[in-house]
Amino acid sequence: MMSKRIYIFFVAAFMLTSCGEYQEVLKSKDLDFKLAKAVEYYDAKEYAKAFPIFDELITLYRGTDKAQEVYFYYANTLYFQKDYILAGYHFKNFYKTFPSNDKAEEAAYLTAYCYYLEAPSHSLDQAYTYKAINELQLFINTHPGSERIDDCNEYMENLRGRLEVKSYEIAKQYYKTRKYKAAMTAFTTTLSEYPDTPFREEAMYLKAKAAFKLAENSVEDLQKDRFIEANTALNDLEQIFPESDYLKELRKLTNK
Repeated sequence: MMSKRIYIFFVAAFMLTSCGEYQEVLKSKDLDFKLAKAVEYYDAKEYAKAFPIFDELITLYRGTDKAQEVYFYYANTLYFQKDYILAGYHFKNFYKTFPSNDKAEEAAYLTAYCYYLEAPSHSLDQAYTYKAINELQLFINTHPGSERIDDCNEYMENLRGRLEVKSYEIAKQYYKTRKYKAAMTAFTTTLSEYPDTPFREEAMYLKAKAAFKLAENSVEDLQKDRFIEANTALNDLEQIFPESDYLKELRKLTNK
């Protein structure tokens, strides 16, 4: 029992001492001391401690030879705290403001990578997916000899895959909710933008089926042209997938 109390006492004493030391760092007017401590916290992966110090030092070191170093540390503390949107913003600002800095290439890459990490799954809004693709392509174009190019290409392929699934799922949702005209347009877009999609056969089938459904439910004046369009979609599927299991079902629709 006594040993447990002693342990608790020493833990509490250590925490109070550590807290007191950190407050001294925050209150210190010695900029070089504060920078050294911020780097020490950073190297120890205590990013939450390092961040407010770097945040203050950005302003205090502005216009000095240490300004760029402090700013890069600042952006990295955001990155390691997983605040990818803000980190990406500051990495981009860093490489645009200091293009000659030896960290500029890394900052440009991390800008794109932050947006990549922030990009959501295919079921959510894809705004950051497009931002990530744009930044990755920009990095590839401006740093063609970088050792990070292969990683960037891999990230772009992953992101485009998400957009492909998103495009296809939107088209399917239109079909499921009986918005057949919108579904046809959406399937056409998917097939045009992603010609090698693994969903190609099913997308062509659903586009043709949506076309037949639209024709069936149209007023008489529009039916002829819309059935022609539906049969064209059927023929397109048959030409590319002559053994498709969907053909039998679609052919029945032509005889209604």
